[in-house]
Amino acid sequence: MASLNVGNLGEYLREQRRQAQLSLRQLADAAGVSNPYLSQIERGLRKPSADILQQLAKALRISAETLYVQAGILDERDRDEVETRAAILADPSISERQKQVLLQVYESFRKENAQEAGPAAAQAPDTAGDAEPADPAGFADGTTHPTN
Repeated sequence: MASLNVGNLGEYLREQRRQAQLSLRQLADAAGVSNPYLSQIERGLRKPSADILQQLAKALRISAETLYVQAGILDERDRDEVETRAAILADPSISERQKQVLLQVYESFRKENAQEAGPAAAQAPDTAGDAEPADPAGFADGTTHPTN
């Protein structure tokens, strides 16, 4: 497991806060943490929990996963997937339901590609996933399935 890189996390948080044009006190209030605690995180003196990072991400309107990568909680190799998910979730032009459906489609494509990449995975049926097989003509929730 990666160790927490709190120095870089603090610098990243400070930059995100400045880009959002928030004072330290405003971000602390919005995230529900104390002003001194946030200051210590930004200076690299404290290691925030995943819950605190999530609160800060919400207040900054960025993805929590991005902060997890900065903190070393998520591996760097997961960054592309994290950024794709973050972009979908941050898009104000689509509804929450549409975001969830889009994420389901994205995940189904990733699973399909992973199965094609591994010959053993392609031969063995995936019984750990959804109860229904993947349907390229519709979404996993059945909203556009032609037989519904």
